[in-house]
Amino acid sequence: MQVIHTIQALRGHLKGKTSIGFVPTMGFLHQGHASLIRQARQDHETVVLSIFVNPTQFGPTEDFSSYPRNLEADLAVASEAGADVIFAPEVKEMYPQGFATSVEPAGAALPLEGEKRPGHFSGVTTVVLKLLNIVGAQSAYFGEKDFQQVAVVRQMVRDLNHPTRIVACPTLREASGLAMSSRNSYFTPGQKAQADVIYRALMASRAAHQQGERTAGGILEAGRVVLQSQEALKLEYFTLVDAATLQQIEQQVEVLGDSEYRLLVAARLFKVRLIDNMGLV
Repeated sequence: MQVIHTIQALRGHLKGKTSIGFVPTMGFLHQGHASLIRQARQDHETVVLSIFVNPTQFGPTEDFSSYPRNLEADLAVASEAGADVIFAPEVKEMYPQGFATSVEPAGAALPLEGEKRPGHFSGVTTVVLKLLNIVGAQSAYFGEKDFQQVAVVRQMVRDLNHPTRIVACPTLREASGLAMSSRNSYFTPGQKAQADVIYRALMASRAAHQQGERTAGGILEAGRVVLQSQEALKLEYFTLVDAATLQQIEQQVEVLGDSEYRLLVAARLFKVRLIDNMGLV
């Protein structure tokens, strides 16, 4: 496995390679990231993983400076999972002096995270587009935990006619059901034990639907009861959306086609911001 820090060196290393799978990350890798690497390894001859904590997708009061970083541990996870190349650029390599262009997504980028974190998806799509152009992969792999992000990136490559195929891989969870995330490291063990409330709420709403509840409001209420049981939790949103457009479903609407909808949640628990999602089946 080779670690490369500059765009020129990466392009030189990849020149002539025709089957490349790409996994973009911000590092502090866990087994969720490893599952993306393994899928890329299964599909392609060469697997490139990027490690770049992208400053443009963090708001002024968010955790860019404190975001967890551990390159040595990341290299061990990436190597075990089957990555061939690690691209770990400095900020000045990705955003050199005079950089003045960005992507401004609308559509799927506007609700939910788009409302809660203004400018976030502009930062995400700008850096993802840059990385896709730099790597030149046939496929790029993203985790479904960031469901809205996947939708926004897919919208971007479609709208801008980018040839890279976007592959969404299932969310990996800890034994408690908590979705694996680099930010889980912010919890103390005792706090982390309580973070399963997000998963339990999603499961409660799914169960309500499977047991015959058909209105969006009724489905969501089953999960809200669980969320309200955790006094330390500060809910930002818990909603049912159209899985393709991310538009929220009105409370009174009957939910018929199971695969057309997605439960999405964002909340702060002990000051740690968590997002998660789940289908109805």
